[in-house]
Amino acid sequence: MNSHSHIVIIGGGLAGLTSAIHLAKANIPVTLIEKDTYPKHKVCGEYISNEVLPYFNYLGIDLESLQPVEISEFIISTQNGNTIHSKLPLGGFGISRYTLDHYLWQKAEAMGVHLINDQALDVQFDDNQFQIKTNSNKWLTSDYVIGAFGKRSVLDKALKRGFSFKKSPWLAVKAHYKASFETNMVALHNFKGGYCGLSKVENNLVNACYLVNYDSFKKYRDINTFQEKVMCKNPYLLDFFKEAELIFDKPITISQVNFDKKKPVEDHIFMLGDAAGLIHPLCGNGMAMAIKSSQILCELIIANANNNAKLSRKEIENQYIKQWNSSFSKRLYTGRILQKVLLNKNLQKASYAIADALPAIVPKIIKQTHGKPIVC
Repeated sequence: MNSHSHIVIIGGGLAGLTSAIHLAKANIPVTLIEKDTYPKHKVCGEYISNEVLPYFNYLGIDLESLQPVEISEFIISTQNGNTIHSKLPLGGFGISRYTLDHYLWQKAEAMGVHLINDQALDVQFDDNQFQIKTNSNKWLTSDYVIGAFGKRSVLDKALKRGFSFKKSPWLAVKAHYKASFETNMVALHNFKGGYCGLSKVENNLVNACYLVNYDSFKKYRDINTFQEKVMCKNPYLLDFFKEAELIFDKPITISQVNFDKKKPVEDHIFMLGDAAGLIHPLCGNGMAMAIKSSQILCELIIANANNNAKLSRKEIENQYIKQWNSSFSKRLYTGRILQKVLLNKNLQKASYAIADALPAIVPKIIKQTHGKPIVC
């Protein structure tokens, strides 16, 4: 049985849900398809820059009810334990995806968004209309499709996106722990082949999320052994894992994390968040980028609707691409450079020496991976 919606959003993460809420606030009909049910843990650093706060206020998101942790300090350590401390220029907060995504899902539902728990398998565009096939063999049609399906999806191959046919060496691992850790701090600790982020989330828990090159991991094949034999050569990670109590039954993982360039618009589908471009986790700002991409697109769609659709589909696409590149291309480039530096032991030492001699340079680098407050 077919059903039609003006806009279909595929993916119910931060980008998809904030888009649904924003469009519903403007009385634009929207359907959202999400394959998972909430609440659910996701592999994520779970630190968000305060740049999103004005936008959350505009959307009526009651962040304080979720008890986020305020974060204002940053520390980074090299593999052998040399450290650099800095203030975060805007500051941020820690909140688990388990809590935040569930809250946004419930808010979208309360605002009248048509929510479907299903998996989109294919999207076809023909005669100025989309057809979306789901795992339950349903077909939906729509005038616009927004792709917010994250880092990697079966849809990437269905849409023949180039990066989806390449093997990626990156594995991401995440878990929550009970541990002694400074509440206002986000830490990034390097180890051979990767780096681990630590920061507090609600309920006084510490989120540990790390990215590792599979070549570094594969000879151990076991997360606990890898943490002990490789990660704990960094003295800060040794101290953390020695005392930390794992809350999850076991850490959750995602493989084939790909940092290749992606297109913000693919086959007339507007891509948001990680589906449009993935920033390296060491920059700690992927969640804010996902939210900002939603705001950019929703404002274009709403402005066009208020002007009785004066812009063609192609004109909206071109404006979105232009604004997306203006907002994120510099951040993504900086992230790629920083990753190359931090994964090279010699470059790590050199960058540490420079930052130690010129500490004012660190907040300036952080600013290159963050944006200005998102104001509607």
